[in-house]
Amino acid sequence: MPKTATATKSAKEPKIAAPFSAGDFVVYPAHGVGKVTSIESQLIGGSKVELFVISFERDRMTLRVPVRKVENSGLRKLSTRKVMEAALTTLKGRARVKRAMWSRRAQEYEAKINSGDPVSIAEVVRDLHRGASQPEQSYSERQIYVQALERLAHEVAAVEKIKPEAATAKLEKLLNAA
Repeated sequence: MPKTATATKSAKEPKIAAPFSAGDFVVYPAHGVGKVTSIESQLIGGSKVELFVISFERDRMTLRVPVRKVENSGLRKLSTRKVMEAALTTLKGRARVKRAMWSRRAQEYEAKINSGDPVSIAEVVRDLHRGASQPEQSYSERQIYVQALERLAHEVAAVEKIKPEAATAKLEKLLNAA
């Protein structure tokens, strides 16, 4: 009899402490900053699954991430002010553009953006920023630059509790001063 009781116990899902609560701002690497609107349970494939419901206002999108998959998905809390300072310091540095073909660099830039790491995203912004005296960017360079700038600005805005437009202006001021 004790064996079946143990088997029944292990068959039940252990209760996992939720690292986020409703109202928390979080970063999902592929989509940027979102807000946890709720934590809900759904019956999926005959199993009860706890889900974080995350709203991305900019994209008008809602994402549901299983609580058990948070670590694998890369979902994380907002960066600390210290990490944001490091990202802003990165923006002030010299651009490091590799001499590889654009397609290879574009893949590397996309990987950095989708990593969700603010310092890596800042590197992309820094490397693709064009000053007034520099030649114009190609369409695809501009697209990647804008994507990285928006992603970084939204996290800066959430950390500093300012509007995304003000964060973008702050980032562009740092870039132009460098």
